[in-house]
Amino acid sequence: MTVPPPVRDLVVLLARVGIGAVFVAHGWQKLADTGIDGVAAGFEQMDVPLATASAWFAALVELIGGAALILGAATPVVGLLLVADMLGAYVFVHAGNGMFVTEGGAELVLALGAAALLTAAVGPGRYSVDHALLRSRRRPAAVHG
Repeated sequence: MTVPPPVRDLVVLLARVGIGAVFVAHGWQKLADTGIDGVAAGFEQMDVPLATASAWFAALVELIGGAALILGAATPVVGLLLVADMLGAYVFVHAGNGMFVTEGGAELVLALGAAALLTAAVGPGRYSVDHALLRSRRRPAAVHG
């Protein structure tokens, strides 16, 4: 069964908004609630390399990248940055803790990383900033004469 393009684009939009909202919430939590110093201190305890730089990377990629994902802006790049963020979270924090979040496991970072990767590969769909910009570039210039 083939999904009609408008339905597919709506589903992609809803997925982007949901995934992006989770990333925005986590980035905001790192910046506003915990604070970069607190995140960096936690990263140091978990032996994350370059803890302060990693804390800034995670917070900004999650906050700004999540917002860009919601808008469908720079989707392939943003998707890959979010995948890198989740890969780091998996390797340095969740690997070896099982699957479930309640035990420090990897279920959330795996789901978010896979969703970000899928979004990077599939694209943002028609209802996105990327599509609007691409469409405006394809329009031929008006001929005046």
